[in-house]
Amino acid sequence: MGLLDGTTQQEYYQGNDYGNYQFISLEDIINQFMLVYVGEDKIIPKAKRLDVAFHAQRAMQELSFDTFKSVKAQEITVPANLQMTLPQDYVNYTKISWVDSTGIKHLLYPTTSKTSNPPRHQTDSDGDFLFDLDGNLILSGNLLGETTFQGGLNNWNLNVGATTGTSQSGVTWGPSQTIPLAITASTGWHWDNNKLTLYNGSNFRTIRQSGVPIYSGEKYTLTYTLSGYSAGNYNFIFTDENGYRLDGTTQTANGTYTEEIDMSTAALPANAFDPQCVSFRNDNTGAGVDGVTIDNISLVRVGDEETSSTWSNYKSGTPSENQNNYQDDTYWPMDGSRYGLDPQHAQANGSFYIDDISGKIHFSSNISGKTVVLDYISDSLGTDGEMQVHKFAEEAMYKWISHAILAGKANIPEYQVNRFKKERFAAIRTAKLRLSNLKLEELTQILRGKSKQIKH
Repeated sequence: MGLLDGTTQQEYYQGNDYGNYQFISLEDIINQFMLVYVGEDKIIPKAKRLDVAFHAQRAMQELSFDTFKSVKAQEITVPANLQMTLPQDYVNYTKISWVDSTGIKHLLYPTTSKTSNPPRHQTDSDGDFLFDLDGNLILSGNLLGETTFQGGLNNWNLNVGATTGTSQSGVTWGPSQTIPLAITASTGWHWDNNKLTLYNGSNFRTIRQSGVPIYSGEKYTLTYTLSGYSAGNYNFIFTDENGYRLDGTTQTANGTYTEEIDMSTAALPANAFDPQCVSFRNDNTGAGVDGVTIDNISLVRVGDEETSSTWSNYKSGTPSENQNNYQDDTYWPMDGSRYGLDPQHAQANGSFYIDDISGKIHFSSNISGKTVVLDYISDSLGTDGEMQVHKFAEEAMYKWISHAILAGKANIPEYQVNRFKKERFAAIRTAKLRLSNLKLEELTQILRGKSKQIKH
């Protein structure tokens, strides 16, 4: 009845499942619990497997937070926007560090409550809020979204008419999907991996996003990238809340373009246009244009480029921990000048804060371009492969499940529930001690540098 299940040493060392013997799967725990703890003349006479599975998963979640060892980590190079997206299975972090050229981690410290990333809504010159056509407040920042084309198929209309454009071609795939090969033989704009690509483009093939909060008299900055150009004349068309139209600059070459749109110069068109729309079209008078792509479209109201002024100031300013006038390795420019320094800022590694609403980590400007490692806690239920328990905590799992099932049943004596509550507490405490991985020699070596001599 060996637990290695017939696996030879050759199979182990030539495989890739190293060190897994220290864990037991959640499925095995449920099976063994049903076999040993449930049945006639046992502590739990009757229990459904579904109930056991539920309490086993809950036990795994809770023990993952403060008992199991945290083994999850993610490394990135911090981009220019100083942001890192939280991992998909993130629950909380244990530490965030930047890594130097020798691979040594330098701990980053949170800004706690000293800064944040609150949403900022657009206001006019009188300080009154601006609203979209649906009566909702308008957030600052990109009004069209980034490369994912905010609004997706709900707002982006492909291949509409040359003027008003009220029809949309049948589109059944989303912005992030690759264009089917069969569609390349058809005419018009199509989604292609978060980009819009024109195939066999005839004159005045147009894409349009409706519901863009563009107002008369306001100025906007437009940025976009044109690639795969071979022929044609391409430009944007803007309409304000009154249907007044303004045409952007016509482009006839590949490149990334930025221009200012002043809607105070917009004029009433001969043909009626839907209000508050942004359109992009091919003005080419002949057919045959193929493969031109529009991407990275951004439209922001001048003065409302950032979604949060607080975040904008934080990322653009010199971090406070770098303003201590350090002159040398002693970090002491003048005796007494640092009296009363707040210890949480007495470091030069950098800082961060986590915006739970947007699901991103924001770093101070001195972390730009550095390698950052996020060590974090998950609940161990993200995938089937990680639903396993260290054998040091196996008994804690059984006691947790037993107490949870007995506590949820009717007509169970209170002394019996309390007994398993105490056993659960003791088993969890034992698991914590075991998983803390304390070694006498390592502790001794560390304590030798303290005020008292340690002998063993």
